[in-house]
Amino acid sequence: MAALFGPTAIGKTSVAVALARRLRARGEDPVAVSADALQVYAGLETLTGAASRAERAELEHRLVGVIPVARSFSVAEYARLAHAEIDALLAAGRRPIVVGGTGLYLRAALADLNLRPPPAPGVRERRHAELEARGAMALHAELATVAPDRARAIDPHDRHRIVRALELLDAGEELDASARAKAPSQLWTADTRHPTLLVGLTMQREALRRRIDARIDALVAAGAADEVRRAQAAGASPTARKALGFGELLAGDTEAMRRRTRQLAKRQETWMRKLAGVHLVDVTGRDADAVGAEIEALLVGR
Repeated sequence: MAALFGPTAIGKTSVAVALARRLRARGEDPVAVSADALQVYAGLETLTGAASRAERAELEHRLVGVIPVARSFSVAEYARLAHAEIDALLAAGRRPIVVGGTGLYLRAALADLNLRPPPAPGVRERRHAELEARGAMALHAELATVAPDRARAIDPHDRHRIVRALELLDAGEELDASARAKAPSQLWTADTRHPTLLVGLTMQREALRRRIDARIDALVAAGAADEVRRAQAAGASPTARKALGFGELLAGDTEAMRRRTRQLAKRQETWMRKLAGVHLVDVTGRDADAVGAEIEALLVGR
């Protein structure tokens, strides 16, 4: 199987479609499996840059738009779904192409990670309501009184990590930061459940910046703000509201969305550099078919 990773707006879906076209010419039957934390949500396809109808017509995509927007979702739940999809595809003699920009979800799709369970129903919603009412600093102070080691490892303004730490405490899980630091990380090993060609797409920084700006302009023109308002009215869950641009478009602040998207791209590039066994492919100034041809050569030469 193959896996494609890279920063947002770099063109992962287009490359996956081009690769699939070449694999079909060789008699294979490829299917894309999304490894994106937010593309799983139905009703956020425009905002999250999910494969278009035309792209899905050319390459079947799994785990896109399969979770109601009002439901919370976790990487542990995703891993179960992804493993089931990949195993079934391989058993049927088809070629999975895992495609995504969420590093943790990519590793969860490819490997058996020791993932923490999702919070009990209602816990996340309660903690997020407390976050809105009391603020991140107050919740960080609460965390510091019961798990000082964990609190010291979290920035007092990091809303997501504070809430997740409190969720784990609510579930009775030990949060000893020093003990966890000594445990070997499963994220940065080359271990995979099935033999996998892992490809990381790279692009010259200024070219990627232009693509990010163009993508944001395109999704705004395509009605992403209306999509976000519909999701908000439908009771979007705390995890769905993490979609990049959700809050910014509700506030009408596309410039903040641009800044956050560039920051995300830098974090994704950092993840990519840490991935063990990754084959880096520079896509600057190249069309998707040329990149697909390079990846095909890597794949069939294994």
